[in-house]
Amino acid sequence: MITGLPALTHEQQQAAVERIHQLMADGMSSGEAIALVASEIRETHQGGHIAVRFEDEDDDKA
Repeated sequence: MITGLPALTHEQQQAAVERIHQLMADGMSSGEAIALVASEIRETHQGGHIAVRFEDEDDDKA
């Protein structure tokens, strides 16, 4: 599967990590915090995107 991911600067990445840590400190699970921040980034990101390919290991087995 090929998808486009937001291309974030180092500062944007650091801000996202800090937000995730704060949400976790406030009692949110890590998975929920990551999903929430990722969703916020997708909704508000104005920059470019990078192409990423994800390979499903199950497809390789015959």
